[in-house]
Amino acid sequence: MPAVAGFRYFPSGKKIKSDAVQKAKSKKRLQMTTEQLKQKWMEAYDFVMGEDVEEKKTSEFSKMMESNTKKDFQEGEVYLGKVVNITSDFIMLDIGYKQEGLVPAREFQNYDGSLKIKMNDDIEVYLEKLESPQGNLILSKDKAEILKAWDKISEACEKGIPVTGTVVAKVKGGLSVDIGVKAFLPGSQIDLRPTRYLDKYIGKTMEFKVIKFNKKRGNIVLSRRAILQEERGKLRNEILEQIQEGMIVKGIVKNITDYGAFIDLGGIDGLLHITDMSWGRVKHPSNLLNIGDEIEVKILKFDQEKERVSLGLKQVQPNPWDSAQERYVANTKVSGEIVSVKDYGVFVELDDGIEGLIHVSEMSWTNKIKNPTKHFTVGEKVEALVLDVDIENKRISLGVKQLQPNPWDDLVAKFNIGKKVTGKIKSIVDFGLFVDLGEEVDALIHVSDLSWTKKNINVAEEYKEGQEITAAVVSVDKENQKFCLGLKQLEEDPWKKIEERLPVGCVVEAEVVRVTDFGAFVEVETGIEGLIHISELSEERVEKPEDVVKKGDRPKAMVISIDKESKKIALSMKAAKHAEESGGTYNPEASKSATLGDKLKGFKV
Repeated sequence: MPAVAGFRYFPSGKKIKSDAVQKAKSKKRLQMTTEQLKQKWMEAYDFVMGEDVEEKKTSEFSKMMESNTKKDFQEGEVYLGKVVNITSDFIMLDIGYKQEGLVPAREFQNYDGSLKIKMNDDIEVYLEKLESPQGNLILSKDKAEILKAWDKISEACEKGIPVTGTVVAKVKGGLSVDIGVKAFLPGSQIDLRPTRYLDKYIGKTMEFKVIKFNKKRGNIVLSRRAILQEERGKLRNEILEQIQEGMIVKGIVKNITDYGAFIDLGGIDGLLHITDMSWGRVKHPSNLLNIGDEIEVKILKFDQEKERVSLGLKQVQPNPWDSAQERYVANTKVSGEIVSVKDYGVFVELDDGIEGLIHVSEMSWTNKIKNPTKHFTVGEKVEALVLDVDIENKRISLGVKQLQPNPWDDLVAKFNIGKKVTGKIKSIVDFGLFVDLGEEVDALIHVSDLSWTKKNINVAEEYKEGQEITAAVVSVDKENQKFCLGLKQLEEDPWKKIEERLPVGCVVEAEVVRVTDFGAFVEVETGIEGLIHISELSEERVEKPEDVVKKGDRPKAMVISIDKESKKIALSMKAAKHAEESGGTYNPEASKSATLGDKLKGFKV
């Protein structure tokens, strides 16, 4: 027999690789990584049943040998052999034939490179060729296993009988499973829901269903999902029979949406709405739950006809408002995180499910904060004082200004009534002037406190912003938070001693400033007006006051009454004329024709 490079022959005609070649091969294998060994092991499964890729060369000698053995050994049959030699590349077996056979070592390797067999083990092998070009039998352990497994696989596929297998590797599109032969598990058939991380299944032994196979090509397709769906269907029926409102059950988060999460109760899904996840605020369900989380939930509602289940997570936890009365007492300081900012105030989370409101009126003693969004932000930590706790309506009122010094206390102590102060006009409004005195609170000079005598003052024309002004303190009202100044208070009230300057009965010469239907107004002193009623214009009946007096005239009139409280003065032209005719005295009887109320009717200061 001719020598083959890298092999040596034994007297029996058996050949194995030379020691030098074996050592070189072994050394090379030791340098391979586990992943390379795993890949090489997987490549061992790439075969096609019945495919002959090697052309058999025959000789006169081989024909003679074949004729001697055909009756006992036939290609395509399975025989029992004993392991007689183990090398790094081949396993030598004795099947009772005159020549030993070789099986590639990779058919006996685990994915980490270790061997599944040892010397003298009995192994069933498939006889592919009685003689190779090198003169030995060509055997296959894998093909023997496939032949044995096909009947079982065919039955399992037809009858839906589960098969047990071990996931051995991740391949393109899914996993490779050892069920006695190599089978393919698509990624879509691994679980009830799509899964990205396939490595976690490697090494696990599970049950599968054969959903497709091709004996000629050696393809087998498995499904674990079909097994899980059957189990889920059985559990669903059991759960539907047992489920009741109020029960607390365990479930697994299956899916998360903007409005809640779907929980797998083991055969039936329930909806956990976002409002039932926590006693507190939940911005998004994903902030509280993750897919795959196992949680305890309460059955809030069960519609058996539609098979719909509403779940609650917060309902299995204590309601924080049950103990809020003891935990939050008025006038105690608390802290929390701002969870919402509105135009009217900010909401502060004091604990899970408990929020308090800081109203805009409780943010500053001076009410300078008009828009809370400019002063507070969501997520900010704040301290506040508990003002009120309403357990029934689940409301807690908070304040932050109460933790700050009250500037009104300083104003009351610093600004006495009547004190003269100087400041700058900060703003001008229809009803007066706001003056900056360098304090936290601006003072107001109301239009009525600008002058004792001037009426209908146009403040925008009389004063300018930034103008320095001196005024007197009129009032500091801490309770109602009003700080008022006055300009007219710098001078004495001309009405205070009006009766001394203009006693009843005296005759004055005054200018008519305006004429109305009921009489004429005259200026008796600068800024002080009096009314000559139509009935006091003449002894004769007067239909129209302008027939007797006109604006700008300076008639003589007698003061007949003074109302200091209402700041009104009544005068009479006919009384003055009568006094002049009678020697300068005032006769009250002369004005009896009209009452004081009639004379002052329509008179406004």
